[in-house]
Formats: sequence, C-alpha cells, structure tokens
Amino acid sequence: MPNIAIIGAGAMGSAVAKRLIDHGATVLTYLGGRSEPTIARAKAAGMVAAGHRELAKAELILSIVPPAEAIGVAEFVADISSGLSAPAPFLDLNAIAPKTMQTLAARFGGSAVEVLDGAIIGGPPVAGKSGPTLYVSGDRAARSRLLEDYGLRVRRLDGRLGAASALKMCYAGINKGFVGLGAAMLLAASRSGAAESLKAELAESLPDLDRKLSKSIPDMYPKAYRWVAEMQEIADFLGEDDPGATIFRGMADIFSRLADDVEDGRVLVRQLDEILGSESAGAMVMP
Repeated sequence: MPNIAIIGAGAMGSAVAKRLIDHGATVLTYLGGRSEPTIARAKAAGMVAAGHRELAKAELILSIVPPAEAIGVAEFVADISSGLSAPAPFLDLNAIAPKTMQTLAARFGGSAVEVLDGAIIGGPPVAGKSGPTLYVSGDRAARSRLLEDYGLRVRRLDGRLGAASALKMCYAGINKGFVGLGAAMLLAASRSGAAESLKAELAESLPDLDRKLSKSIPDMYPKAYRWVAEMQEIADFLGEDDPGATIFRGMADIFSRLADDVEDGRVLVRQLDEILGSESAGAMVMP
C-alpha cells in the first residue's frame, strides 16, 4: 500500500484523496495551522495527518491548492525534503501559468526532488464517475502512473515542464472565462432593465448557453475567490503584448467583486440568481 502525500485538503484535494484511498492507497497530509473545516474535510476523506519527514518520504507529493499558494507549497516541500537522498517526487497540480511553473521548479534548485508539472481538468472526483483528468508533463520516469494504479485518470503529455500548465490556462480561459463573461453581461442587463428580455432570448435562441450559464454561474459563487488568481495567471500566460491579457485581468476583477459580494452583502449574487431563477445565494456555504 503506497503512501501518497497531498498538500491541500480543499474540495478538490480531499476528493482526490478519497478516490486514492478508496482504491487502496494511504494519503498523508499536513494539517498544521489549517482551519477547522479543512481538518474536518481531511478526516472525512480518510487522509492521515503526518509530520514533515513523513510527507517527504512518501512515494509522491501532490500540491492541490489555490494558485496564489502554489509557490509557498513548493517552498515548504523543498524545505522538508532538504538533505534527503531520495525525497518524494513533487507534482504541482495547480492552475498556474508555465512561467510560474518554472519559477516554482527553480525553488528546488540543487535538491534531489524530481519536479513534475500537472493540471486538473474537471470537477472533484465523485463515486461512479471516472473524472477528472490529470494532465502531467515532464514525467520522463512516469511517476504519475502510481495515480493511475489507484483510481485516477492520468494523461501524460510529451511536452516539457510547463506543457500541462499551458493546457490548463487555455482550457480555463475558455471555460471559466465564459462564466465570467456571462456573469458580467447578465449584471449589465440587470442594471439596464433588460434582464428578463435577455434571459428569454437566451433560452429561445441559445438554449445550450442558457443551460450552461444557469448551472455554471451559481456553481461559481463559492469558488470566485480562487478564480481571481487563476485569471491573473492566464493574463500572465498570454503576456503583455497580447490584447487578450487585458480581458483576463478584467475577468479577475469581476470574480474579485463577486467574491467580495459573497462575503458581504450578496447584492450581485442576488441579482444574478433573480435572472437565472436559482436560489443558491441563501443556501451558499463558503468552503
């Protein structure tokens, strides 16, 4: 039975852990300084609290945290692995740009840690479904095969370190960018008194988009705070000379406003729910 370490016991990290545990692996995590909800989520998934050296001696360490925390986790793992002759390989699975991935990998300079680049596409694992898909690049020794052996779907990319991160940036830019665009225009329709007409027109002429927005926008509310840094990473990925970067800096601002609204008055959320006909605002619980 292998020991796999996961840093990050959020909705995705704990669900990935449960999938691995259900297929026979032991999943270690570090809970020092974590919140009570995070500790409870880790325990519910079956994760085992471990010390620094235990984590460093696992067969593989996964980082599944918000993008803004990715570098900090890498520094933590580099520190606990220091001095070990055969430390665990480190697989970053966060939504970061290839440039950030290179910066992250540089934190392990001079160490024996093998750094792998990864991305998760799809929602947290649930029983009876095969997803999500983990894309991994820079994995010359196929270290990620261990995850396949214990219930996860993995696709290894031929590209160098950063290829998986690039794929995530492009996919998230389309998928989450669409959600941000939809939210922005629905709020604009609400401000101008056109919301009811817009919703009716979407339902009639673009029913597939209407269904996606009606599901994806309410699902986004509790995650909006995490999407801010992800949009900023996409803007960095595109680069200053690409006009698309301006779009995603704007998307970061949209999600930031929505995240603040979730924390405070929920005025924007209520407006969106009224247009979409959902009731998520009153029942929403932050992760």
